[in-house]
Amino acid sequence: MHPNRAFRFDSDAAILDWAVARGFAHIFADTPEGMMVVHAPIVANGTGAVRFHVSRGNRMTPHLDGARVLLSIAGPDGYITPNWYIEPAGSVPTWNYVSAEIDGTARLLDEESLINQLDILASLHEPRVAPDRPWTRDKMPEERFRAMLGAITGFEVTIDAMRGTTKLSQNKNDAEVAGVIAGLRDTGNPDLAAATEATR
Repeated sequence: MHPNRAFRFDSDAAILDWAVARGFAHIFADTPEGMMVVHAPIVANGTGAVRFHVSRGNRMTPHLDGARVLLSIAGPDGYITPNWYIEPAGSVPTWNYVSAEIDGTARLLDEESLINQLDILASLHEPRVAPDRPWTRDKMPEERFRAMLGAITGFEVTIDAMRGTTKLSQNKNDAEVAGVIAGLRDTGNPDLAAATEATR
């Protein structure tokens, strides 16, 4: 994470809220077969831990129960040219981004907890993409759901530490930030522009 305190989240709670809202993590672990990463959706369990599920057939799945893991959650990012500043000659290019890291230990979920994780995942994201007709597992035949459930494995990560970066030109003055926001919009990066604007 970036060492400048100006680019940090306000609190661990803010990091976790952002990570869960983002909803997707790269999960790293050092396994007996070497370093591995798996990509998975995440949810909070309400007690300061996060849960995720992966394919039972993923090569990393057998190594996750009891493993020390690092979750990396990436937000919007983009190249920032000095040409967007009032005085470009006094600056160099940089890269703005939002990201978070979560350290912890993964433990296998039982079936009931895995189903709960899936229900929470749908309840978080369905209203965003299908507000008029959100999907729930009640729309599936029970036998079909059970068959598909057998193809995945769930885990809970007990969190030991979190770190986050919101590097969004907070070290620049209002005129320079306005130039960054306009430049990002003009070059097709509205998500980073909106994140930058939200810091002002």
